[in-house]
Formats: sequence, C-alpha cells, structure tokens
Amino acid sequence: MFIQAIRGHTSNPEQIQDQGQRWVTELGPDADGWLGTTSGLTDDGTFVVVVRFDSREAAEANSRSERQSAWWAEMEKLYDGDVSFHDCDDVMTMLQGGSDDAGFVQVMEGTVKDVGALRDLMKHDDEMHAMRPEIIGATVGLDGSGGFVQTTSFTDEASARSGEQSEQMPEEVRAQMEAAIGDVTFYDLHQPVFASKG
Repeated sequence: MFIQAIRGHTSNPEQIQDQGQRWVTELGPDADGWLGTTSGLTDDGTFVVVVRFDSREAAEANSRSERQSAWWAEMEKLYDGDVSFHDCDDVMTMLQGGSDDAGFVQVMEGTVKDVGALRDLMKHDDEMHAMRPEIIGATVGLDGSGGFVQTTSFTDEASARSGEQSEQMPEEVRAQMEAAIGDVTFYDLHQPVFASKG
C-alpha cells in the first residue's frame, strides 16, 4: 500500500470539501490502484486528506493524467497558501486498519526514532485494543526519511477523549512508544469523510 497525506489551510471549507467529493465521484472510479480516502477539517481550518493507493506507481500514474491535473488546478486555488504532501511507501496497519464507520479520526505526523521499535509496537494491537476499545484501527505510513503519518479511527470522539483521560498504559508499552517516535503533531478530524473504490 502507498499513502499520501495532503495538508493545507483553507478559508473555503465548503468549497474545498465539494471539490474533494468531485474527485471521488468523477475521477475516483477510473483511478487505477486507488483504494480509498479519508479527509476532514480541523478546528483551525486545516484540510487534511489521506489517500491510499495500492502502489506508488499507481498514484504517480494518476497524478500524470490530464483530468487529475485539471482537477488539482481548481483544488489548489481553494488553499490559502502552501500545501504539504507526505508520501509513504512503507505502510503498517493495526486492528482493522481503519473503518468508514469511524465517528472521529486523528491524523498524526511526526518523526521516527526507531523503526524496529515502531514495528514491534504495531504487533501489540490486541493489547492496545484491550486498553483502548474505542480504537477501531490505524494505518502508519513511513516516508523513508525519518517521518511518519498515522491515521487512527475511533468509534466516536467522546469515547476517544475519555480513553485519553483514563488510559493506564503499561510502562513497557509507554517506553516502547517513547523509543519509537519523536515529535508529533495531531490533526483532529471531528467530522471525517470517507470514500473507497466500489
């Protein structure tokens, strides 16, 4: 799997979401290798899109198409400034990996201190689910240069916040997490939008 996370601030929330939906309905059905998309707005107006393809080659072929270029030319106008692209070839999943039934999604971008420790941590998904049953699943994409993008799906935001407050993480798991990842920025998608190829 290949993941691309796209992020930028917008003053046009309704228009940018409409344009995103246009891609799903008009371009998505013909986009070879497209698996699905998760998107949403944060409280500060950052529009985050996480797109999944079956390979980088499929994603790049889509990017080169004339229809994609024309669509992006309109999409780009709806951002206020620079747009960040985060490409990840190495993808790991936890539990279900994600779900279109999630009521709340948290996207994390950060640095990886120890890839091996992160891989080991992802293997303990049963323990994580026991500690945080509101977590449906997650995907973690590594960009090969020390960065990662994680998308975590929750049943709902209230349960996620409650879990954050009450979580009693075992010291061993906490130590693994601290060894695995460094600085992290969180993007909360209160009303996530999902799309997948039929």
